[in-house]
Amino acid sequence: MPAAPEKLHVRRISPDIESSWARSRLNGLHEDDRPQLVQGTPARDGSLARAAAPVLEQARAELAGTSLVLVLADCEARLLSIHCEDRSMRGALDGAGLVLGVELGEDQVGTNAVGTPLEIRQPLTVRKDDHFMEAFRRFGCHGHPVVHPITRRLEGVLDLGGIRDHEYSLVPAFVRRLVRDIEERLLLDSTRRQQRLLAAFQAASRDHRRRVLVVGQGLVLADPPALALLQPADHAAVRACADGAREMGAATLRLPLLSGRTVTLRCVPVDGSDGVLIDIVADEREGSLVDVGEVTLDWPLLVVGEPGSGRTTEAQRAVGRNRSTLDATDVLRQGEQAWITRMTELLALEGPPLIIENIQLLSEPLTALLASRLRRARRRTTLTSTPGEHLDGPHASLVALCNARRDLVPLRRRPYEVPRLAEHMLADLDVPGRPRFTADSLRVLATQPWPGNLAELRRVVATVASTRPEGDIAPSDLPASHRDAPAPASPFRQAEREVIVAAIEAAGGNKLRAARALSMSRSTLYNRMRVLRIT
Repeated sequence: MPAAPEKLHVRRISPDIESSWARSRLNGLHEDDRPQLVQGTPARDGSLARAAAPVLEQARAELAGTSLVLVLADCEARLLSIHCEDRSMRGALDGAGLVLGVELGEDQVGTNAVGTPLEIRQPLTVRKDDHFMEAFRRFGCHGHPVVHPITRRLEGVLDLGGIRDHEYSLVPAFVRRLVRDIEERLLLDSTRRQQRLLAAFQAASRDHRRRVLVVGQGLVLADPPALALLQPADHAAVRACADGAREMGAATLRLPLLSGRTVTLRCVPVDGSDGVLIDIVADEREGSLVDVGEVTLDWPLLVVGEPGSGRTTEAQRAVGRNRSTLDATDVLRQGEQAWITRMTELLALEGPPLIIENIQLLSEPLTALLASRLRRARRRTTLTSTPGEHLDGPHASLVALCNARRDLVPLRRRPYEVPRLAEHMLADLDVPGRPRFTADSLRVLATQPWPGNLAELRRVVATVASTRPEGDIAPSDLPASHRDAPAPASPFRQAEREVIVAAIEAAGGNKLRAARALSMSRSTLYNRMRVLRIT
């Protein structure tokens, strides 16, 4: 009888690993790539490192005599701690470039037991062949996310590597126990920090003349004078200011309130905590949100701002209600000659102020012609434009003619204004049921990147009003695209985002040209765009 065919054992790839490989390819990575490891400076004195230290010390004793590697990484996938007693395994780690401070984000090195558990927020076993890059396929690993028990914020991941085939079923329970111990210590540490915040608040609020708030993770305290001054929308704006102070240190900010008054916020981080003490100093002069009194301007005026940032509104406010408008977007619809005729007539005659919109769309010949007409203009003129290198290039002649310029700050740089603006926009819609934003909804809106600026915010408010015409607007009522509150971006990442956005705009949306201007590959540019949520 012929011998029975030998059975082939085919290991099934888990859906999480399959999805991770797909994401790795979308990030422009290849299996045979040499890992481009970025080494940063890990926060080794942060709350995660403090909570994990005694747990890791005990775990090292339990792992004595094994070749296993115990790794702790932060929420940016940076390696905070590496423990391995086995010399050959330690050499393998060094050979792969796995040292303290290295970032193992899935977008940088593909599927791995640090970046992928952070990406999916779930524990994950990554067997040797599950790693996306061949350089890491000598390591079998199990990673488990560490989640703060109060804030539910993802703090990092604990990874046990160097697993042999017979150990895969034993490791997850061991790592899960270690993570549970770390999370319990995070809870205790958070309790101590909240006690420090409470002590700072009690000391500051003894002076009944002060308006004081303390804002921490999962804790907000306010004295009666502060509560009397602030409306719910204002609380969300103050929290946004506190987030900035938490990142950058002590700060003093001016904040317009929903009531029309303007206050000064003096934000000071509380030592030994993750919170900020805020003194609110009110301007005793009653006033409007924006000073709309008579403004003396030099003409022509150039108004520069991103799409949706309110260029037209600012130009109209500068010239008043009686005005004429000429838009460069009409060149395609009317034809160049008709547009030139209209432009010449308007600038040659006396009359109300003229607004010329979107000069960034003008060709070089039209720009030169407009500049020549503008020099002899007989009426006050305001130009509007998007920012970018074109202002120093093709349209520099128009910029040089302007005696005044206003640069509008993008909405993402003034998140503390988002709650007030959202409330005003909702009120302007005059919805019969008079819906209102909850403080949580306003806080979520304040954390969004708002690439479309005011226009995008206005669309979101209108959408919410149409789907929730009465009652409280909770975060779940917001559009899915604006429902999640992202983790606060560091000042460095915010600056990186703005540099990339500016480069793409200057390149007219051409990603290859933008990547060359930034001295990076197109795949790297796409990776950074995804990480920084640039659409």
